[in-house]
This record gives sequence, C-alpha cells and structure tokens, in this order.
Amino acid sequence: MDKTVNATYITLAWYVEVHNYKYLCFSVMFIAYILIICFNCTIVCLIWIHKNLHEPMYIFIAALLINSVLFSTNIYPKLLIDFLSDNQVISYSACLFQFQIFYSSAGSEFLLLAAMSYDRYVSICKPLQYPTIIRKTTVIVFLLFAWLMPACSVASLVILSADMKLCNFTLNGIFCNNAIYSLYCESSKARSVYGVVGLIITALLPLLFILFTYIRILIISYQSCRNVKKKAAQTCLPHLLVLISFSCLSVFDVSVVRMGSQVPKTVHLIMTLQVIFYNPIFNPIIYGLKMNEIFKHLKKLLCH
Repeated sequence: MDKTVNATYITLAWYVEVHNYKYLCFSVMFIAYILIICFNCTIVCLIWIHKNLHEPMYIFIAALLINSVLFSTNIYPKLLIDFLSDNQVISYSACLFQFQIFYSSAGSEFLLLAAMSYDRYVSICKPLQYPTIIRKTTVIVFLLFAWLMPACSVASLVILSADMKLCNFTLNGIFCNNAIYSLYCESSKARSVYGVVGLIITALLPLLFILFTYIRILIISYQSCRNVKKKAAQTCLPHLLVLISFSCLSVFDVSVVRMGSQVPKTVHLIMTLQVIFYNPIFNPIIYGLKMNEIFKHLKKLLCH
C-alpha cells in the first residue's frame, strides 16, 4: 500500500505473540465489550426509569456511565477488527477522530467526577443550602461543561495536527492515543501549549478540586455524628474508587509515550488493555453494588 496516502500504519509487535490465539482474544474482547454495554446501560436505564433516582448524584452517575459506553465504542469495534486482520491499518483522519473521542471522554470523566464531588460536598457539608445550590439548571450546566469543554480542548489539538507532515507510519499502540505525536516530522510548540493547557483544565484542576472537596468532607464527617459519617462513606467511597483507578490509568497513558521503548511490550499491552477495560466494566459494578438505592432496584430486576 502506498505510504504517500495520508494514513497511519499501525504495527503491533505484541500481535505476533497472540497471533495463534487471535480467535480466543477476539472472543474475550467481544464478550468484554458486550458486558460493558449491558452493565452500563442497565444502570443508566434504572436511573432513567425510577423517579427516586432522578437526583443530581444519580444523574451524574448516569452521565459517567454513558461516557464509558462512548469511550468503549470508540475503541472496541476497531480493536476487534484488528484481532482478526493480518494488517492493523487505520487512516490518519480516522486516527485523529479516535484520538478526539478518547481524550474528550477521558477529560469528561474527570470533570464529571469533579461535579459529583461538589454535589457530595454540598450535600454533606451544607445540607440546608443544598436545594438552592444544586438545582436542575446547575446540573445541566455541569453536564454541558463536562462534555463540551474537553471536546473543544481536544478539537484544537486535532485541528493543529490535521495538516502536520508525517515521517513515521508505524504507531506503537493498539489505538490512537498520544503516541500519534511520534508520527510527526517535527514538534509543534502551539500543539504542545494547547496540550498542556488542556491537560491542566480537564485533568489536573478537576483532580485538585476533587481532593479539596473530599478533604473537606472528611473533616466535616469526622466532627459530625455517626449518621453523617455513614452517609459520607456510602456515597463518597464509590466515587473515590473510580477516581483512584482512572487517575492511575491516565497517568500511565500520559507517561508511556515519554518512556517509549523502555516499557516491555507485554507490560505495555496489559496496561493499555487495562485503560480500555477496567473502568468501563467496573464502574457500573461499583455503583451498582455500593450505591444503596441503585442496588435495591438492581436486586429487584435480577430477582424478576
């Protein structure tokens, strides 16, 4: 195939190791994708159907799970095709689109977790003011900001990258993440600045805000009665579990390009699969089991 075509040729060294098991790998990944869709959509439907779940906290959870479905749908169909293909190829425009959706949904995850932490902070630390602070319009603004801000931030990077000259046509990864920077003939200062600003706005600042709110919740809970402590533990623990796991995987995704070939291919593959597998499939399980109201409806559904 002519390399003058504006396309990225993805060569996966670790596919050689699993070539003889490609149908098994395909089956495992296909089952994982189906489970992700089923688990997330089940919790979202429960929140949609039951009126007692039409509260800001559960709406943010539903948004987070919808985000997981979008995140997975951006990766899994192409990955499943690649498992059954002899050549793993993706056009440059499709690669940029995958890059856009991947980092937009990742940024949205941090911002949605920040919105959820603020909701818990107001609910636990300022319960009397909660109805006036967390209103329907507030929830809508938070949701729009969480989805649009990362999308616009990443779109600026995609626009700057669209006309970049490619000198390398092999992408070391199973999907298009920040490894695409290794394809360009020269670095761009403007793209670097946009990337750093976007990372600060959509990841670092939300993370610092989340830590601040949970520290405040911890202090207030420690000074309060047992019921407040119990409420804080029941509603905040799932969010913290999701935050910790997603933050660790995000750090890996950002740092692995810097480390380059220093990361063993097997470790790279396993950690990359964790990025696309762990949160989308375990988020609905965590919220389904740890959030009492959701668990009650889920239990009734399973019993029927």
